[in-house]
This record gives sequence, structure tokens and C-alpha cells, in this order.
Amino acid sequence: MKTILYIVWALFVAAAIFSLVRAARRTKRQEQQMAAWPKVQATVTGSTTGWTSGMGGANRNLRHYPTYQFTDPQGTLFMGKSEISGVEQPVPGALIEVAYNPQNPNESLQVSSEPRTAMGCLIAFFSIFAIALFWFIGIFPLG
Repeated sequence: MKTILYIVWALFVAAAIFSLVRAARRTKRQEQQMAAWPKVQATVTGSTTGWTSGMGGANRNLRHYPTYQFTDPQGTLFMGKSEISGVEQPVPGALIEVAYNPQNPNESLQVSSEPRTAMGCLIAFFSIFAIALFWFIGIFPLG
């Protein structure tokens, strides 16, 4: 029975590592992309709302994704929606920094260190959780 528990643990760890590596690569790719893009101050125009998943018995929470507008050097107005959510509803008229693709200004991303911080927290959480599960399997009384 412990062998089955260790196999399930190994599958969980493999899935967590795969997911974290994939998310880290996506974050790094976006950061590298944004490094070459011009950055401008965008004006918050409002927000869209969404809910957290509520997985694992957690409460679902309402999240707000800022919508914004900015102008390029030629004065053309572009709009965008941030991928970075917050608990507080953003204040219309507030300024946020965005980077935009000069070849396609319709493609823009909010500049923030939050994705990198979240990745660090997730790696620490899953590492501690995996070690605790491994320890628990070892002391779990069977038979």
C-alpha cells in the first residue's frame, strides 16, 4: 500500500514540477518580450471581474483586472486589459505602466513584478508540501 502512496506522491510532484516549469517559462518569455518593448503610462478606464477557482475547499474570491488605454508616439489611442488581477477595484483615471509591442500596439502587458513573486511563493509552497507529504507517507500506519 505504501508503494502506491509513493507512486501517487511521485506523480503529484512530477505534475507540480511540470506546471511550475511551464509557468516560469511563460513568465520569463513575457519578461524578455517586454524588455525590448517601449513602456508608457496608461490610464485605467475601468475593470473586468472574475472569480478565483475556489479549488481545495478555498473560498471563491472576486478579482478585478484593470482595463486601460494609452497612446503611442504618433498619438494613436490603444486599449488593453491587464492579466494581473487585484482584490481592490482599480480607480478609473489611475496610472499604470504598460509595455506594448511596437509592431502591434494592440498587444500590451502591464509591467509588474507580481508574476515573479507569485512564482517564488508557489515554488516554496509546493516544495514544503511535497516534503511534508513524503514524511507523512513514511509515518502513515498501514495494516
